[in-house]
Amino acid sequence: MPDQASPRGTFRKIADVVKARIETDAGMTELPSVADLMSDHGISRGVALRAFAVLKEEGLAEPVPGGRWRVVREGQYEDRRPLAERLADVVITEKLSVGDTFPSASELSKIFGVARPTVSKALDKLQASGLLSEGKQGKPRTVRSLPERNEGRRS
Repeated sequence: MPDQASPRGTFRKIADVVKARIETDAGMTELPSVADLMSDHGISRGVALRAFAVLKEEGLAEPVPGGRWRVVREGQYEDRRPLAERLADVVITEKLSVGDTFPSASELSKIFGVARPTVSKALDKLQASGLLSEGKQGKPRTVRSLPERNEGRRS
């Protein structure tokens, strides 16, 4: 491909090569780096990034912190939103109303698979935003307002 005069369509060809590799290697969890693609295919950084964008559009890859990309297998979506946002969704999924008791930090830590202090920090953010009341020992948090619904979220 380095002998090609025009990069038009090159990013799609690179995306197809990476896609084929994803399909044949079931154990592949991380995509090659931008530098690896540039070196292996003799392309520019922009072409490599456009190839990754194609894979993202097709639901095969997603960016991760540090400029890397990971493979997304069918049915393997992970919600990477901040914990406070995911906790706010509990109000909707549990059909809670204003005044209802919110689940405890211990319950939420089991549900979300994170440490209780991490949940407590996220709950403090929801309290600061006015969504939840203050929780004290022996007094559970309650719902103070309903979160705004954002359409288009993946579930």
